[in-house]
Amino acid sequence: MVQRGEGGALLAAIPLVPFGPAIARTHKVAGLYWPFRSILIAPDCTEHELAAALRHKAFGPVWRLGPARMDDPAALTLIGGAHAAGWRVLSRPAGTSWVIDLDAMRRTGLPRNSVARKLRNGWRKLEALGTPSWRTIRGAQWNDSVLDDLARIEADSWIGRSTDGSGAKFLNAAQRAYWRTALTDPALVERLSAAILMLDDRPVAFSFDLDDGPIRYAIAGSHAEELKHCYIGKHVNYRALEECLASPLSRFDLGSGDSGYKREMGARPGYDMTDLLLVRSPIAAWALAKAWGPPIDPVERARADA
Repeated sequence: MVQRGEGGALLAAIPLVPFGPAIARTHKVAGLYWPFRSILIAPDCTEHELAAALRHKAFGPVWRLGPARMDDPAALTLIGGAHAAGWRVLSRPAGTSWVIDLDAMRRTGLPRNSVARKLRNGWRKLEALGTPSWRTIRGAQWNDSVLDDLARIEADSWIGRSTDGSGAKFLNAAQRAYWRTALTDPALVERLSAAILMLDDRPVAFSFDLDDGPIRYAIAGSHAEELKHCYIGKHVNYRALEECLASPLSRFDLGSGDSGYKREMGARPGYDMTDLLLVRSPIAAWALAKAWGPPIDPVERARADA
């Protein structure tokens, strides 16, 4: 959905894909990962102008944005425009993202003595099993063989051994096909990177990340379950952090969830994530709120913004 203003100037673009059963005619904003799951709004687009687009029937009775950053100006403008267009906006908390201030860490250093000891002990345990080494993948180094290595690590991890694999990133052919397509984009292929820990010729752990301007976003990480006593998951996390500190990046965004190891790495709460559900019918919104979450009150939101 595209909204233009006077003279044809582009005001907003909302990429929608089907969501839920086809008979429900529901949609969601496209985008797999939170840094880029949003709508595009011109800086001078007002809530009133956006409301004109949101009244269009193409949106159907229900559509979703999220989980999305609630410090995103586009999301806040969307909430205001949706209320002006008569939508009810339901919200469901989706966690808090944990962020490392790399500039501050460059002044204070890392890691703490206890972490450094654990990493050294883990490395010695690995050396007793074989020869550990590192591979860093970026740009032209990406290929099908690398994707297969990441899939092998996920297959050996708890997610491959104890779940249906739906939360993995590379485990099955369809998941790898998605990233194979993404890596044909010349801009993305230079921004996506992986740190892979090898034990002899076997890949045993990885950190998979994306750089965007001064920020690195942690997309995924995994490690072989039977080697967890060697702290290989911690090793790849700190390997990625060391790469960040050696670069011009200013922030390392670790995403939400599992705050324990992120605190240990020096991360602090950055911003809240919320799953937004926009419902056209007041009666439907009342019914869906019981399962999804309460509606956002436009008056309370205005007070909070103020």
